[in-house]
Amino acid sequence: MSDRRRVVITGMGLVSPLGTTIDVFWERLVAGQSGIAPIANFDCSQFGTRFGGEAKEYDPSRLFDKREEKRLDRFAQLAVSAAKDAFDSAGLKVGDGRFDPTRFGVICGNGIGGLKELEEQHLRLINKGPSKVSAFTIPKLMSNAASGNISIMLGARGPSTAVATACASATNAMGDAMYALRRGDVDLMISGGAEAAVTPLGMAAFSATKALSERNDDPASASRPFDRDRDGFVMGEGAGMFVFEELEHAKKRGATIHAELLGFGTSADAYHITQPEEQGLGAAQAMRFALRDANVRPDQIDYINAHGTSTPLGDVAETLAIKAVFGAHAYKLRISSTKSAIGHLLGASGGVEAIASVCSIKNSVIHPTLNLANPGEGCDLNYTPITAQDARVDIALSNSFGFGGHNACVVLAKFKG
Repeated sequence: MSDRRRVVITGMGLVSPLGTTIDVFWERLVAGQSGIAPIANFDCSQFGTRFGGEAKEYDPSRLFDKREEKRLDRFAQLAVSAAKDAFDSAGLKVGDGRFDPTRFGVICGNGIGGLKELEEQHLRLINKGPSKVSAFTIPKLMSNAASGNISIMLGARGPSTAVATACASATNAMGDAMYALRRGDVDLMISGGAEAAVTPLGMAAFSATKALSERNDDPASASRPFDRDRDGFVMGEGAGMFVFEELEHAKKRGATIHAELLGFGTSADAYHITQPEEQGLGAAQAMRFALRDANVRPDQIDYINAHGTSTPLGDVAETLAIKAVFGAHAYKLRISSTKSAIGHLLGASGGVEAIASVCSIKNSVIHPTLNLANPGEGCDLNYTPITAQDARVDIALSNSFGFGGHNACVVLAKFKG
């Protein structure tokens, strides 16, 4: 539809295992550095998996004083910090009169919420009794704490919601934000995702599902999407947030436009609570919906930021889905998995990976899939193994697939006026 309101990206912010600024994250990602290392935040010597992608450079004191820090679970701290960086990078200021706060909203995704707070307060309950449980427990652990605290800090008085679709959460949130902008409900949206589940319970619970890699002798090589020797995903933490803006609103205030959000697609596998549908039927459906929504042909996609978790079933299912959607063009596509360098950020992954996709569009570089030495059976596409590749990227697709059979995809493009 030619009269459809266009949605552009005017701000980005992140916290990741590879750094806390866009420039540092992208430089390290392209250079093939890994943010995966032995866990430092707690003693995991008795755990089957003893490594992950921690955001070790994140410093909450940059934004919060000690009192504020204690009132936010780590996942909400990461969300608010990334959102504030995105807001600042968009050239926005609270109360500057250049936007209507009632037409400024927040939609943030996360899969688990305040797991750290839940663990700590349960221990207090068991060891010290109910009277010692903190009054801030619920405001800290609730899934909407991220969206709520972002709206409070930035004065966003428009729609403010939270999305929880496991590892598709951030991408579903971004799709909802795009729809709100297209409908004309808002002019500005902060959207993306955050997660901080590298905690004792988080690691133990995911280990119990047999989903995690146990390559404790060499953590940096543990996340190896599409590789023959992959043995599970690697837990990570972080946040990736955008400022999405209606095009004419962005132009009116002279904003820098990084890229355009062209389309969104979502679907359900209706198959299994943790395993992907083996042929990737639901994933393929979400990709097709996203392309249709963007009014883009399959052969116009230059790059796919794959969900690529490094699991035996998931990587093959995604490959089959890509082939089903793109046909012969699948073999011409550039593909890579950001998770090879930072691990799986669960509900935050779609936000950070969409940022990586925008960076590819802006810099004409495809970041590598680390540790892909020997492609596994059924994994025969160009996943950009080991080393970054120069390539023009006009249109990119970013995939996110989650437990519960949730699938979500966004189409991002170079802004052309």
